[in-house]
Amino acid sequence: MKVTLISIPVRDQEKALKFYTEKLGFIKKKDKPLEGGNRWLTIVSKEAQDGPELLLEPAPNHFEPSKVFQDALMEAGIPYTQFDVNNVDQEYERLTQLGVEFSIKPSTMGTTKYAVFNDTCGNNIELVEEL
Repeated sequence: MKVTLISIPVRDQEKALKFYTEKLGFIKKKDKPLEGGNRWLTIVSKEAQDGPELLLEPAPNHFEPSKVFQDALMEAGIPYTQFDVNNVDQEYERLTQLGVEFSIKPSTMGTTKYAVFNDTCGNNIELVEEL
């Protein structure tokens, strides 16, 4: 068994696609139209193009419990997911220059360095570097 698809709730798929590709550097993998103007829209890491796909899931627009959960995580400042990076400080500098807003600047906890940013689509995302 292996992980092939992970979803992240977004309120605007086009805005999410732009943010995740233009700012974070992901690559669009699949883009198929669905009912109601939605899309099966996935992205992948440049470093692992055959790895797990991230589905930009429009659930908060159609499923109230998803919206409530997403809002609660944002309000509590809890990240929805994490992305591993080689150097949190470098990514923080790069993303800050691109206008990405961080709620937690690079910080160290034990053998991990992390930072948390807003993906502009309803989610906090944590960057993690193993020290």
